[in-house]
Amino acid sequence: MDSIDRAIIEQLRAEARLTNTELADRVGLTPAPCLRRVRRLERDGVITGYHARVDPVRTGRAFEVIVNVDLAVKDRATVARFEELVAGYAEVVEFRRMFGLPDYFLRIATADLDSFERFVTDRLEDTPGIGRVDSHLTMKTIKHEP
Repeated sequence: MDSIDRAIIEQLRAEARLTNTELADRVGLTPAPCLRRVRRLERDGVITGYHARVDPVRTGRAFEVIVNVDLAVKDRATVARFEELVAGYAEVVEFRRMFGLPDYFLRIATADLDSFERFVTDRLEDTPGIGRVDSHLTMKTIKHEP
């Protein structure tokens, strides 16, 4: 990957809907070699997809909470079942297994505090294996990359 490939990636990260001609102009190529590079980056798995940014307020998911989860039981079957169930919850928009503690980091998006409380009480805390749940409300988002 060279500086032109990196420029293509940065332009597409900022604005994925650029036409090939616009992208080529921005990175200093003609359209045909630009398209070849984009296709190669896609084929090689560097570019894995294109996404739309969605307004969370308009979709009823503006209330975001960071949740740390520790498991009470950490055998392979419990971990696998926990991960399968939690990954399937629509409210979970980010889900990471961590080294050390907490065992898991979740970013939960719901409409409001009441719906978040219902999700935690009725679904998350009923998930087998959970030992502890800590919720953290964001005061201010300083930087967020899609």
